[in-house]
Amino acid sequence: MPHLENMVLCREPQVATLQALFGERHHFSFPSIFIYGHTASGKTYVTQTLLKTLELPHVFVNCVECFTSRLLLEQILNKLNHLCSSEDGCSTQVTCETFNDFVRLFKQVTKAESLKDQTVYIVLDKAEYLRDMEANLLPGFLRLQELTDRNVTVLFLSEIVWEKFRPNTGCFEPFVLYFPDYSIGNLQKILSHDHPPEYSADFYAAYINILLGVFYTVCRDLKELRYLAVLNFPKYCEPVVKGEANERDTRKLWRNIEPHLKRAMQTVYLREISSSQWEKLQKDDTDPAQLKGLSAYTHVELPYYSKFILIAAYLASYNPARTDKRFFLKHHGKIKKTNFLKKHEKITSLVTLQLLTLVGHDDQLDGPKYKCTVSLEFIRAIARTVNFDIIKYLYDFL
Repeated sequence: MPHLENMVLCREPQVATLQALFGERHHFSFPSIFIYGHTASGKTYVTQTLLKTLELPHVFVNCVECFTSRLLLEQILNKLNHLCSSEDGCSTQVTCETFNDFVRLFKQVTKAESLKDQTVYIVLDKAEYLRDMEANLLPGFLRLQELTDRNVTVLFLSEIVWEKFRPNTGCFEPFVLYFPDYSIGNLQKILSHDHPPEYSADFYAAYINILLGVFYTVCRDLKELRYLAVLNFPKYCEPVVKGEANERDTRKLWRNIEPHLKRAMQTVYLREISSSQWEKLQKDDTDPAQLKGLSAYTHVELPYYSKFILIAAYLASYNPARTDKRFFLKHHGKIKKTNFLKKHEKITSLVTLQLLTLVGHDDQLDGPKYKCTVSLEFIRAIARTVNFDIIKYLYDFL
């Protein structure tokens, strides 16, 4: 199918396999298909594009959004209802408590004339989250075709391998399909396909070649690379827009964008600032030390409240104790002192990450004491993610 080949690049074997599994509309397809691969390897895009282009009846559900079994089951049933026409009487909202109810209601919904004599596809994205739900949910979806006696196929999209997914009690084995990472040639082809209409394809392909030459060693994520390509392209075009160079002056264009890309490398995967904020940092010639602090944060992912614990530990480590009232009390006077860290276990993860270090002895009567070991730039980056202006609470900046 030529139209589909232009929409889905560098995934021809996977598309061919899925098309073979789907077969004709009225054929019973494979009961369950398990599709896995790293993030941004095209799993979701290929599956959605294939089902939409072939106009196959399907529902797509994200298991992160549907974080309970009831939400998940009701979402599937209600989306199936939406596929039915109004004359089929499928417009009402469905409530579903258990998987047994789901099987019964699924049979009713798929009696609709609009779904008759064709395979219905249920796509469960981020399917690894099913493992945190009821134990009967995953085996039930794997055998849904058998349990309902309906022409239905369940597709699981996941970033983990099936061996880590398989229940200990055993289950019906799905057809397993692997999506490998994109090669640099694949990325070049896909990203070049996004070229703006006002510039030639060759010009944009040369830009993508430069971009990948800089970022490919540290980033293979297609989504991130696409974001970086869009973000940095105006800078690459700057000499052309100003009339200082033409599209073929690759050496001049490279010299113009090289320092810009080197600075951008320090914030790969950074999502604590928006693209507009990043552009402002570029225009303001922000101190590279600050960018280094920002990029340091990208190597550590902390839970929400752990960030506040780390911020509090930093303030306690570098502010004199006598300044606490000045920063944190609206009214002077005695207040009841609370033990913020009651148990040693509450901050063990921060110690393991070497963000805090134990000082003194473990057997101190008033509990262990810790000191924050991170830099000012690092803690500022952490504080920005929770909208906390830490500079206002540091004694050294008064």
